[in-house]
Amino acid sequence: MNISRFTADDFNVFTIDGLEQRMDALKDRIQPKLQALGEHFSQRLSVMTGDEMHPHVAKHARRTVNPPKDTWVAFAANSRGYKMMPHFQIGLWETHMFIWYAVIYEAPNKMEIGKKLEQQTDQLMKSIPSNYVWSMDHTKPEVISNEGLGKEDLTSMFHRLQTVKKAEILCGISVSRDDAIQMNDDEFMKTIQDAFDHLLPLYKLN
Repeated sequence: MNISRFTADDFNVFTIDGLEQRMDALKDRIQPKLQALGEHFSQRLSVMTGDEMHPHVAKHARRTVNPPKDTWVAFAANSRGYKMMPHFQIGLWETHMFIWYAVIYEAPNKMEIGKKLEQQTDQLMKSIPSNYVWSMDHTKPEVISNEGLGKEDLTSMFHRLQTVKKAEILCGISVSRDDAIQMNDDEFMKTIQDAFDHLLPLYKLN
């Protein structure tokens, strides 16, 4: 399957003023790519995880004023939604592309996941590459570099997932806009697949 990488035009969608204008550009330029990625990687992730994974392209349907600052396709073992479950994401902000394993605040089993992550801290320190990043809030573009994080830092994040109602945990890669634009289509697809390969052990903890 020939799936196109993200281009400068895609990233520039997030500079368009106005909710309706930005949503129109999202639907025209980015969502077809997200749909194609969803179809391709839902099959790959189904094989990798052993669960039937379903793609969910962000619709941003509840917005009435503020235009979206990012967009994505999520993959979860539920055909009706993904927010309640551990899931994977491919998406972009104006500044970068992201590929995540994510447990966000709607997930009812956050406490159990947090405990399993905490129990596996030593193993995760060995298996998660140093150039990967973490986030504790999927609505913000800022990330925490895995490089230099100690056991106490990770344990603190995992403990927070167990004890704070709105807590989230995301792990993955952040690819700068410039680096993403310079990739060819094959490099783009390989980058995503490599990220899912490295993030699979996190999903398998569930």
